[in-house]
Amino acid sequence: MKTRHFIVLSVCLLWACVAGAQNQRFENALDFRVINQGFSQGLEEPFDRLPLSMKDSVRPDLWQRSKNTSGIGIRFRTNSTSIATKMELRWNFSMNHMSFVGIKGLDLYCLNDEGKWQFVNATRPKGKEQTFVLVENMEPEEREFMLFLPLYDGVLSLEIGVDSTATLMQPKVDSPRKEKKIVVYGTSITQGGCATRPGMCYSNIMCRDLDCEFINLGFSGEGKLDMVMAEALAKMDVNCYIIDCIPNCTLNDVKERAYNFVKYLREKRPEVPIVMVEGLLYPYSQYNTFFKKYLPEKNAALHDAFKALKKENKKNLYYMTCEGIVGYDEEGTVDGIHYTDIGFRRYADKMIPLLKKLIK
Repeated sequence: MKTRHFIVLSVCLLWACVAGAQNQRFENALDFRVINQGFSQGLEEPFDRLPLSMKDSVRPDLWQRSKNTSGIGIRFRTNSTSIATKMELRWNFSMNHMSFVGIKGLDLYCLNDEGKWQFVNATRPKGKEQTFVLVENMEPEEREFMLFLPLYDGVLSLEIGVDSTATLMQPKVDSPRKEKKIVVYGTSITQGGCATRPGMCYSNIMCRDLDCEFINLGFSGEGKLDMVMAEALAKMDVNCYIIDCIPNCTLNDVKERAYNFVKYLREKRPEVPIVMVEGLLYPYSQYNTFFKKYLPEKNAALHDAFKALKKENKKNLYYMTCEGIVGYDEEGTVDGIHYTDIGFRRYADKMIPLLKKLIK
């Protein structure tokens, strides 16, 4: 008897899923507003973070990282009672220290009645191709949504699913504001390692809190102050630059590149504020005698570059120390290096007061 009931229940659930799919339509996410993408023209593929013109001038590993969709999002408006996504990943990538949702999932936010972006739900990745219902049984009223793309995988195609009779349109609300843009160039931490889901990466947190587009140019293992990246940044029409590369740089890299990198940006875009950020002193450096000495040396070299640049021109140059950057309780990282969600939240909280002044 129990077996019969189980079979009947299974058939009912299967029928419900089929019926739900039949009553839903999917549209290409690229038909709506794409946010937080620094380069929208000349791309090899639509969700890339660097233009095709840079492919032969950067290291192969950096180019591959530029295929990760970290920071990029989709803005849309609908009166649907349900929202689903259909996505094909580039690699179906995995790591042993980061949530699958953060690596290759999506998360959805809704603009609430207070004008704040509120988390709704995240997908649960199950393969290279994935379809997921993020929310259902909503009242059929018009709402604004924001969908963040994966942090450590690429996206070949993405569709948004709504009720077959619902509207699915461009957003009405200008949020994040189109005329306010910040770009951060950095490392795997900047890219989002190891946020549990895309919305918890610090660039996406600050996108919501500052209500501005926040372009993520974090490249895991490849934030090395390459001059080709300074040239790329200088071509971007933004309100602020954040340079957060110290974790990927050797001491010699900092000494030889930091000054020249920032000086080039200042010469090309003198009106745009630049924030130079120290690297985190990893919790284990309190016990590891090499890193206890080496990490502060790299930060000191960065500060020397800052002082030299500030002496030449005091305008539009700012410095963020590592003090309290992920809190003071040593609980801000997953593996001693990459941030937990609370680490990303604390980083954002330290940075936001300065950025508010710079983009006002």
